[in-house]
Amino acid sequence: MAKPGRVQTALEYGATRSLIAILGLLPPSVAMALGQQIGNLAFVLAGNLRKTGQRNLELAFPEKDEKERTEILRGCFRNLGRALGVFSQMSTKSAETLRKLLRPQGLEHIELAKSDGKGLILYTAHLGAWELTSFGLSLLGYPFSFLVRRVDNPEVEEFIDRTRMRFGNQTMDKVSAARSMVKVLRSGEVLGLLLDLNTLDDEGIFVDFFGVPASTNFVVAKLALRTGSPIIPLFAPWDADSKKFLLKAHPPLLGESTGDEEADIRRLTEKLTLVIENEIRRYPDQWLWIHKRWKTRPPGEPSIY
Repeated sequence: MAKPGRVQTALEYGATRSLIAILGLLPPSVAMALGQQIGNLAFVLAGNLRKTGQRNLELAFPEKDEKERTEILRGCFRNLGRALGVFSQMSTKSAETLRKLLRPQGLEHIELAKSDGKGLILYTAHLGAWELTSFGLSLLGYPFSFLVRRVDNPEVEEFIDRTRMRFGNQTMDKVSAARSMVKVLRSGEVLGLLLDLNTLDDEGIFVDFFGVPASTNFVVAKLALRTGSPIIPLFAPWDADSKKFLLKAHPPLLGESTGDEEADIRRLTEKLTLVIENEIRRYPDQWLWIHKRWKTRPPGEPSIY
């Protein structure tokens, strides 16, 4: 993909920065409410994304009727707007104010897993305000390193990166991070990864996701098996009752080495994917349904989209 020119870069940065700056001036609850309204508008205007979401929901929830799936998709857009609203607060509000947005659960699992000195892998999905899985932990005194996909606009990327690292986190470009990931774990440190996006043929294996084979990154499983590091699922869904984001750390998962690494990696990747699926089923309107999760198909299978 060609990099944007200077004028386009400046315009994109200006628009992004202005929107986030305006939302950042507002109280968190107002910024998130306004963000949800932006999400409602996006639902109406984003026809192609809406079409992708509808197709995904047909695959994931064939038992639901069209009205139910449409409501989930509306919620997806509202969730994205709410996540934008909370992201706008991350670079401007005090640590005390930001901590009030969180309701941590299960952080004792992280404490215990870190104590064995083998390194720790945290993995998450594009559910709720997923930026809070990394930012929230650093805010609570648990900074770590995590992989990111750099955006094409360097000025926008620099702003996002600065926000993510405000309380001590470190970001790693996924394009050149293989050795760095192993180094982090061998040093007994914490590494964060996302595991719910479509993966290209040479980077993924097919495991069931909502009963449909999905090309899934096997790096988390491979790293865990080769380093002996435990894996903790971590999510940040919005809880409407408490009006806070839950910061949910699950009990650690461990891989089993049988001598057949390929089978071990597949088995562990299936387990990790099922945890994500179950979390999405708990909060179906908070996942990124507009992503073409099943775009890469097994050999010989037709396109889903």
